[in-house]
Amino acid sequence: MKLYRPVGTAELKLIEQTGYKAFPPRLPEQPIFYPVLNEKYAREIAERWNVKDTSDHKGYVTEFDVDDDYCSKFQIQTVGRSYHQELWVPADELETFNRHIIGTIKVITEFSSDDADIKEM
Repeated sequence: MKLYRPVGTAELKLIEQTGYKAFPPRLPEQPIFYPVLNEKYAREIAERWNVKDTSDHKGYVTEFDVDDDYCSKFQIQTVGRSYHQELWVPADELETFNRHIIGTIKVITEFSSDDADIKEM
């Protein structure tokens, strides 16, 4: 299954430290890790939320593959419009989730507070 994860710079640096192989543990106030099912939704989050809510005003869209059989244990959640689809992975399962990532986590788009500064990777 191809999944996407919008992230800010701090989270991206933690992903980089793993060799782009894993997502960092969730913070105590973040009980769910929610990768999204389509690039359109991931781009919306990165551009609208990560850019606004991060100190450097940057947001990134990552793309990665996860073993289909493993992903099938998580229910797809629709949280808004029909394409606002996510997998809700309990935070205590993230380490196992990371072991099911196939290949590496790729950065495919970068957004910054300057709308003209959108970089397709």
